[in-house]
Amino acid sequence: MSFRTTAFDYVEDVSPGSGALPPRAWYPSSDAKALSLNGSWRFRLSATVDAEDDSFAEEGYDAGGWAEVSVPGHWVLQGDGAFGLPIYTNHLYPFPVDPPHVPTENPTGDHLRVFDLPADWPSLSEGGAVIRFDGVESCARVWLNGTDIGEFKGSRAPHEFAVGHLLKPTGNVLAVRVHQWSAGSYLEDQDQWWLPGIFRDVTLLHRPAGSVLDFFVHASYDHVTGEGTLRVDSDVDGRVTVPALDIDVATGESVTVPVLPWTAESPQLYDGVLTTEGELVPLRIGFRTVVLEDGLIKVNGKAVLFKGVNRHEWHPTMGRALDLETMREDVLLMKRHNINAVRTSHYPPHPAFLDLCDEYGLWVIDECDLETHGFTEQAWRDNPVDDDRWTPALLDRAARMVERDKNHPSIVFWSLGNEAGTGRGLTAMAEWIHGRDSSRLVHYEGDWNCRDTDVYSRMYANHAEVEQIGQRLDGGTLGRRELPFIQCEYGHAMGNGPGGIADYQELFEKYDRLQGGFIWEWIDHGVKHPELGYAYGGDFGEELHDGNFVCDGLIFPDRTPSPGLLEYKKVIEPIRIEGDGTDGTVRVTNKHDFADLSALVFEWSYQVDGETVEAGTLSVPSLKAGESADVKLPEPPSDAHGSSESQWTVRALLASDTPWAPKDHVVAWGQFPAVVRPLPSVSPTDRPVLGERLITLGPASFDARTGALKTVGAVSVEGLRLDVWRATTDNDEGTEWQSGTQYSALWRTLGLHRMQHRLDAVELGEDALTVRTRVAPAAREVGLSTVYRWTSDGDRLRLTVSVGPDGEWTLPLPRLGIRLALAEADQVKWFGGGPGEGYPDTKSASMAGRWHSTVDGLQTPYLRPQENGARADVRWVELGGLRIEGDPEFFFSARRWTTEQLDAASHLTDLAAGDKVWVNLDNGLHGIGSQSCGPGPLPQYHLRAEPTEFSFVFSAID
Repeated sequence: MSFRTTAFDYVEDVSPGSGALPPRAWYPSSDAKALSLNGSWRFRLSATVDAEDDSFAEEGYDAGGWAEVSVPGHWVLQGDGAFGLPIYTNHLYPFPVDPPHVPTENPTGDHLRVFDLPADWPSLSEGGAVIRFDGVESCARVWLNGTDIGEFKGSRAPHEFAVGHLLKPTGNVLAVRVHQWSAGSYLEDQDQWWLPGIFRDVTLLHRPAGSVLDFFVHASYDHVTGEGTLRVDSDVDGRVTVPALDIDVATGESVTVPVLPWTAESPQLYDGVLTTEGELVPLRIGFRTVVLEDGLIKVNGKAVLFKGVNRHEWHPTMGRALDLETMREDVLLMKRHNINAVRTSHYPPHPAFLDLCDEYGLWVIDECDLETHGFTEQAWRDNPVDDDRWTPALLDRAARMVERDKNHPSIVFWSLGNEAGTGRGLTAMAEWIHGRDSSRLVHYEGDWNCRDTDVYSRMYANHAEVEQIGQRLDGGTLGRRELPFIQCEYGHAMGNGPGGIADYQELFEKYDRLQGGFIWEWIDHGVKHPELGYAYGGDFGEELHDGNFVCDGLIFPDRTPSPGLLEYKKVIEPIRIEGDGTDGTVRVTNKHDFADLSALVFEWSYQVDGETVEAGTLSVPSLKAGESADVKLPEPPSDAHGSSESQWTVRALLASDTPWAPKDHVVAWGQFPAVVRPLPSVSPTDRPVLGERLITLGPASFDARTGALKTVGAVSVEGLRLDVWRATTDNDEGTEWQSGTQYSALWRTLGLHRMQHRLDAVELGEDALTVRTRVAPAAREVGLSTVYRWTSDGDRLRLTVSVGPDGEWTLPLPRLGIRLALAEADQVKWFGGGPGEGYPDTKSASMAGRWHSTVDGLQTPYLRPQENGARADVRWVELGGLRIEGDPEFFFSARRWTTEQLDAASHLTDLAAGDKVWVNLDNGLHGIGSQSCGPGPLPQYHLRAEPTEFSFVFSAID
C-alpha cells in the first residue's frame, strides 16, 4: 500500500502548469483600472511541500501570527536568516540530478495578501479581471478567496489568471504557495544565486468588455525610400492613431508614411494609441527592419557592430527584485560608457527594462529562461531539451518571452537560452519563434552548426580563433561559414580585468563578419553582508558553491563603475581620435553605425609635463558614419617648446544635454605626444662613505653590512628589494581553456610567492655603492641575479637595477620591480597614467596627466582582494616625502598592507591597515587576460624572465 500523496505532484510535473491564460503583449498602462498588490505580505515558511495543508487559502484564516515579507522580494534575503539563506552555484545543481524529481527538503513559502478593491473600481458586473504575476521562483500555486485558480512554473515569465468571477468589494484573500525546487528548476540552472520568492510585481488588472486581449505592432523601415510601414494586429478590432504621423487606421491594416527610423544611436519613438471598444492602450512605436543579408546582421540596411554586455538583474539587498530607478540607472550607465547592446542573460528581464532600452537606445538580445548547464556533469544524459516530455514547457517559455516582448523595437534577436546543450526541444522552439516573428533573428550559442539559428555565436573564443572566424577559415558547415559571428560572452569581468578587450575590438573592426560581442557581465552579484561587506558563494554555508565566480561584473554591487568598465568605454568609443603629434594634424573617424557627429563638439588641450597650458575648440566636420577626416591642430603654445615632455589631448563631448547624459559628457578622447619625455639624469659626482654602521651617499644612508637603503633625507625606507610576486588575480587563478594553463598554480609551485634573497656582496666604488644579490625560490635551481647600483649627485639618488635570469625559466613572471615600505604616506601625486588603474593589457583608458589621490583612494575594492591599483606609464610619483622618477616609465602602486596580506585575504574586511605604506615600483607586470573564464594574456603581454635593467631616481621633498 502506498501512502504517497498526489496533492503536490504538480511540483515535479514537467508541464508548464495549468489555469494560466495564454501569454500576451505586456504594456505598462492603459485607461483600464489596475491595482498593485506589491507590499507587505504575510508569510509562513515550511521545510517541505507537504508540511502544511491548503487551509491557509480559505477566507477567514487567521494568519496574525505569521511573519511578513516584502513583495517583490526573495524570502531568503529577508528575515536576517530566519527564512533560509541564498545558494550560489555556477552550473552544478544544488540537489541530486534525477529529473524531474526534487528533494523532499523543499523550502515552501506560503504568502497571504488581503485586499479591498478601490472605491473607483468598476462594478464587478462590468467586465472581468486578471491577476498578473511577473516573476515567481520557481513554482507557485495560487488561490483567490479559497478557490484554486492554477499553478505555474517558469520563474521569469509572466502568468495571468482570470479572477473577475471571484472578486468581491472587500476582504479578498490572495494566497500563493511558492516552492523553491520544482521540475522547472532543471530548466533554470543559470550562473546566479538560487533565490526563491515572488520577486516581480503582482497586479490586479480590470478587463472591461471589449478590452484589448493581445496585439502585435509591426513597424518596418525601408532605408531606400525613408518610409515606415505600420500594421497593428489585434485580437480585438480597433483603431490605431499616431498623431505625429497623421495615422488613423484600423487594426490589421497597413499604412506607409515617411518616418525617422529607430536605432540604438537615435531611438526615435512615435507615441500612438490602440483604441478598442473597451480600452485605450498607449503605444511607443519604433520603425526598424532587421535582416540577415550578405552574410551580415543588418538593421535599416546597415551592418551593426554590437558593443554589448550581458546583464543579470541584480541588487545587493533585493536580489533580482529591481525597481524602475535601479533599472534606469543601469541603462544610463551603459549609455554613458558607450555600450550599445544588452544580452538579457539568461532570461527575459523585467519588462520595464525593455521599455528603457526602447527609450534610451540599446540593441537587445532577449533570452529565454532556459539553462540546463548542470547536465554537463552527466555528459548531457537525460537533458530535458532533448526529451520530448519537456518540449511543451520549453515552448511555453519561448512563447511567454516572445508574446510579452514582441512590441519592443530594441529587440533584434530572440535567444533560445544558454548552455543547454542541443536537442529536439531547442529545434522546436526555434521553429515556433521563426514562424511567429519573422522580423527578428534567432540566437543560441550552443548551436555551433547553426541548424536552428541565424548567427554563429560563441563564448570565450580566443583572439586567434576569432581572427580565423573573421577570415572564414574556421571550418564548420558551409552554412555556418556564410553566417555572421558574435561573441555572446567574452572578456570575463571577474576581479581585476578583463584584459585583452582592445585586441578583440581591433579584430571586430577589422573583419566584417565579426559583428562584435557582449562582455560577461554587467554587475558583481555580491550580497550585502553586515560582517563581510559583500558576500559571495560559500559565505552562507552552501554545501556546493562556486565562490566569487558570481562577482564578475563591470560594476560593483553598489553600481560604482569598475576599472574594467572605464577600459571598455575607451575601447568601444564611437569616435576614433588618433595622430602622432608631429605633423600638426589629428585624424578623426566616426565609428558609429548610423549617427553623424552633429551632436558632438571637439576640444583640444596642450599639456606640458602633464599640466594643461592652453586649450580650445577644434573644428571637426559633421562626418557621416564610417567617414574620416584629417583635422589641423593649432600651433603649439609659443612658450611650450623646450626639453619638457608635452602632448596633445583631443576630446569629443556632447554639444548639449541628452536624455542619457548632460552637455560636455566625454564620449571619446585621444592623446598623442608633441615633445617626447626627457629621461631623468643624475651625474655620479658623490662617492659613498663608510661609517661604523652606515654608508652615506648623497642624501641617503644604507646599512653598512647589507647595503640596504635606510633613509633618503629625513624619510625612512624599509625593505627595498626586488619583487616578483603579486596577489593573484581571479584571472591568474583561472584555467585557460585551450592550454589548461593556470598561472597562479604554476607560480606557486615554482615558489615565486616565497622568494629568498641572498646577499653576495656590498661594494663601495669611487662613484657608486653596488649590492649584489641572488633572488630565488627554495627547492628550485632557477633564480634571478640582481644587482643594485646606487649613485648620487649630492641631492638626488639613482638606483639602477640589473636582473639576469639563472637557469631555465619557462614561466612568465607576475611582476618585476622593487618594493619598499614607508613609515608615513597619505597623499599621492604622480605624472603618468590615470586617474584609475592600468595594466599592460588594460590601460587603454589610462590618460597621461598629473593626478592626485590618497593611498586609500588608489585601491580598487574587488570583492575578493587581489592585485589592484597599479598606475601605468608613470614618469614620477611623490608620496611620503619622496619624489621617485623612472627610467623608463613604470607601474606604481601603494597600499597599507603587504602583498602577502592582500594575497591571503578573502574579503575586503580581512584587510587591516598597518603602520607602513608598501610601495611597488614595477618595470613590468604580467598581463591580466580573461582567464577566469576564457583566454589568458596574449603573448605580447607576458612578462618574460630575461636580462633587464631599469632605474629610479629618489629625492626628498617637503
